[in-house]
Amino acid sequence: MVGVNRTNGPGARTPRSPSAARVLDLLRAAGTEGISRLELAERTGLTPQAVSKITARLRADGLAAEAGHRASTGGKPRTVLRLVPEAGHAVGVHLDRDELRAVLVDLTGTVAGERRAPLDLGAGAEAVVTGVVREVEALVASAFGEGRGASAFGEARGASALGEGRGASALREARGASALGEARGAGAPEEVQGAGVLEEGQGAGAVARGVAGAPALLGVGVALPGPLDHARGVLHRVTGFPEWDGFPLRDALARRLGVPVVVDKDTNAAALGLAVGGERGSFAYLHLGTGLGAGLVFGGSVYRGARTGAGEFGHQVIQLDGPPCPCGARGCVEALCLAAVARGDLAEAARVLGAGAANLAGLLDIDLVLLGGRTVAGAPGAFVRGVGAVLDARARREGGHGGGVPVRVAPGGARAIAQGAGQLVLAPLFGRGDA
Repeated sequence: MVGVNRTNGPGARTPRSPSAARVLDLLRAAGTEGISRLELAERTGLTPQAVSKITARLRADGLAAEAGHRASTGGKPRTVLRLVPEAGHAVGVHLDRDELRAVLVDLTGTVAGERRAPLDLGAGAEAVVTGVVREVEALVASAFGEGRGASAFGEARGASALGEGRGASALREARGASALGEARGAGAPEEVQGAGVLEEGQGAGAVARGVAGAPALLGVGVALPGPLDHARGVLHRVTGFPEWDGFPLRDALARRLGVPVVVDKDTNAAALGLAVGGERGSFAYLHLGTGLGAGLVFGGSVYRGARTGAGEFGHQVIQLDGPPCPCGARGCVEALCLAAVARGDLAEAARVLGAGAANLAGLLDIDLVLLGGRTVAGAPGAFVRGVGAVLDARARREGGHGGGVPVRVAPGGARAIAQGAGQLVLAPLFGRGDA
């Protein structure tokens, strides 16, 4: 069996075969129209022989299939290949302070199933973990048929434990070994940390099924308010819920579900989903719902910082003698903004949010501000205008040309964070090391 990088450095989550990940990503980007091997070679810089070898393995593993033929300038028509979206799935879970939303997504990120349930994030670890497990298993059962919830997880775990030559899943081994790794996702049981991603010579055959006819479950991504330690999957003093401090959520869920689990802040998950979905450049995703936070993307990659704590946007103090915030400080953007929302003054809430966004723009010189969250969804125009006005005023004070940083509502709606949580599992399979 091919070995994996088990260090805690940045390479621990990097696929051992980045060329295969790049090919897989191009197949995904090509959509249903597909892409030829010659085009894959041109775009990756690989030799045609290397591309043929990689695509043959992808087809054998059920990840790629023929999408027809395309005329060529000479010789026989070129065979066009496409990604098989249903070859694997991930579950994305958004834990808000008062609600749980779980989605099942295929390899393209398309939602194949969804569940929502009330949640009390302050009910205690056991109650919350049990609720997540219940909803995830119910989601899998509803998507793949009765009886395929809990058993799907258990049998998928067993398939990986059997090893190569006895039905081990190429996708699950790829996700468990090189994508999750010990550095950032080792909450998975040891048996799913097998071979490298689509490494040359890998003996795993077709994608393993958790149960008969149920596509492979690659893992579960969980997104919730911070602060937290993404690298270890451990929560810190979640704003308003200090009792979570030190709780190993990733490991607790991995033990109960039997599949790899990745934990991150809700805003980071949403930002990753936006970047994977096509948002370019450097941007900030500002989420205003039951709390306020930011996800930062620089050059197409999510920025988490040295201790994975970046993006605590809501707790920048902008009024030294302001109202107390649940975080323990006074005059935080979050406290001021939510207070304005509570009294129905959305114009003031937008102005406060704009002041925080202007600070961010001044520090980071970002290209775009994207707004999301249930509060924004309730009055999108008011928040876009209010935040935009503050950014425009800042730009006028500085001079120059072009106006303020553009502001618009983020796509994805209420599902954005849950879908982004699914990308925490999927993105590394396609060479996205920032997941």
